[in-house]
Amino acid sequence: MQSTRPHTWDPCVPALETARTRGIFTEFYDPHGRRFGLPTYPYHRAPGGLYTFRQLRDKNLRPGGQQPAAQIMWRRKGKRTNKRRVAYLYRIDLALPKRTATPAQMTAIAKALAARRTCPTCRAEKDYYIALSLGECNDCAAGGSR
Repeated sequence: MQSTRPHTWDPCVPALETARTRGIFTEFYDPHGRRFGLPTYPYHRAPGGLYTFRQLRDKNLRPGGQQPAAQIMWRRKGKRTNKRRVAYLYRIDLALPKRTATPAQMTAIAKALAARRTCPTCRAEKDYYIALSLGECNDCAAGGSR
């Protein structure tokens, strides 16, 4: 289903277009998606109106079922890797508010977290999560009183 909202972002970045006209090649600049399938921008060079999933989350938004509108691509260099990394970008004008948990879901989460704090040996609820590697609270694992 096509949205009737106006297209709010320009796929071209003026600074990168200027570099291109001067003959400077930017590896990950493909504003029309001819090489990479989606409009692609170098790291820190995405046009306004496009946000990553994490940036949307920080604004209490979610993509809301929309497909990525563009992507940021960069090369990650390290001792053992030389791979391309990708972050997808979503249009903020199509983003929806984050959903909130229902009271029943919040109750279930509280019970699950309490179970992670309850020692199966002494049945005491601790103020920390029981380490999976120990399988019991620190007192019981150290051979303390049960």
